[in-house]
Amino acid sequence: QVQLVESGGGLVQAGGSLRLSCAASGPTFSTYAMAWFRQAPGKEREFVAVISRSGASTNYADSVKGRFAISRDNAKNTVYLQMNSLNPGDTAVYYCAGSLYGRETPDSYSYWGQGTQVTVSS
Repeated sequence: QVQLVESGGGLVQAGGSLRLSCAASGPTFSTYAMAWFRQAPGKEREFVAVISRSGASTNYADSVKGRFAISRDNAKNTVYLQMNSLNPGDTAVYYCAGSLYGRETPDSYSYWGQGTQVTVSS
C-alpha cells in the first residue's frame, strides 16, 4: 500500500515556475513508476508526465514537453514536477499517481494523491 501527498501548488503569473512534490509512504516506492496527471474544471483527467522506477526513463504529454520536468528521489520517496513557462492553460488540479506499469492512462494507476491546485493568471 502506498499513500501519496502532493504539495507545492499555488497561484503564479503566466511565464512563471512552480515545483510540485509528491511524498510517498511505505517501503516499496521504488517499485512503482510514478506519474503526474492534471484535471481542469469540466475536463477529463489528462496525462502530464511519467517516470520509470529507477528514474532513467521519462515521457511527457506534447502540451508540456520542453517546459515541465519530472524527477524522483527514491531515497526520499519523493517525485517532483518542475513546471516552467506556465500559461493559463496549465491551470488545473495536479495529481501524482503510482503504477506497476508506467502507462499514460489514468486507469492503469492504483495509487493517487489528493491533488494540489495550480492556477496560472494571465
